[in-house]
Amino acid sequence: MKIIIAGGGTGGHIFPALALAKELRNTSADVRVTFVGTARGLEARVIPKEGYDIRFIRSEGLVGKGLFKTAKSLMKVPISLKDSYDILKDIKPDLVLGVGGYSSGPVVLCAKMMGIPTIIHEQNTVPGFANKILGGFVDTVAVTYHESIKYFPPGKTYLTGNPIRAEILKGSRDRGYENFSLDRDRFTIFVFGGSSGASSINKAVAEALAYLEPLKDRIQFLHQTGDRECDSVKEVYRSREFRGTVIPFAYEMADAYAVADLIISRAGATTLAELTACGKAAILVPYPYAAANHQEINARKLWDIGAAQMVLERDLNGKTLSDLIKHLLEQPDDIGEMERTSKTLGSSDAARKVVELMMGLLKKKTEYRRPVTGHREQMISKIIDKGHVNV
Repeated sequence: MKIIIAGGGTGGHIFPALALAKELRNTSADVRVTFVGTARGLEARVIPKEGYDIRFIRSEGLVGKGLFKTAKSLMKVPISLKDSYDILKDIKPDLVLGVGGYSSGPVVLCAKMMGIPTIIHEQNTVPGFANKILGGFVDTVAVTYHESIKYFPPGKTYLTGNPIRAEILKGSRDRGYENFSLDRDRFTIFVFGGSSGASSINKAVAEALAYLEPLKDRIQFLHQTGDRECDSVKEVYRSREFRGTVIPFAYEMADAYAVADLIISRAGATTLAELTACGKAAILVPYPYAAANHQEINARKLWDIGAAQMVLERDLNGKTLSDLIKHLLEQPDDIGEMERTSKTLGSSDAARKVVELMMGLLKKKTEYRRPVTGHREQMISKIIDKGHVNV
């Protein structure tokens, strides 16, 4: 059984995809999973480390760019379809799953035109542009939130939750102290701004250290900065003489969650799925330019019921952040209440639910799948030819 999982760009797409790949392997011993992404996305680094095959297409995003860049991206659509077609013809998958990101749309669309069973998973409350379009074509749609169902056709849309990696729940506090060189007797704050870091969060934490000076002997930081600002943030901790481990990317994420007494992070759907599954107290800083403002919508859900604190980007600075940290440090009961409330929202069986939908499609594949001949072959060829792509 051959499955293609298409998508990536950020951890918000990659990590649910990995959770599904591992669940597929647990479900069927003979499954072969191949990822399709872009060479510039985080998937190019993460997927090979997890032992999976990955192929690349040439694709760029269309939303949230200037006119020139949007036009340039549109010119790559036929190229991305050609790349997708070549990969699909080579692998001959039994099913294609799209998880969002630049590479998801072309691969899923091409698979649908070739008669291959298709399914997409939407992580956010408000679907992205590509998934809104794909929802009308694919065979099955899986969504994380009940509020998302209205954006997709009834009868083929299912509420599953957001898949998390099973190992996220198997982190070790003791191993975290050792792996990240942290002090067991200090209050640990884990800071991360998503898989690529967040400059505004890095800056606010750096500014907050001046206000947290009186607490220097009680607290420590584990700070994922992203590649670009790792050295500069390290220097701030060093100059302020704060104990902390600063890294560009946390591959041992389960241990990072386990060792954290408080988390400061963005509010992407995958981050929140992991935080709630682990039952972690958090200060959420939604990314203000997320499509349809979905991160603030995500964060407000947790904030409203007391599962997290929230600071909007426009209000984020060293003083506001340090005040929140001080308050929570002095009110451990508040942290305990956040942890208990967060845990009630967590779901650990989303991957199983999505895989069950995939297995259901595979059982019907003789009904769905037809040879790529006649008008289907001609349709794909015309799309490629119109883009003047040399095959």
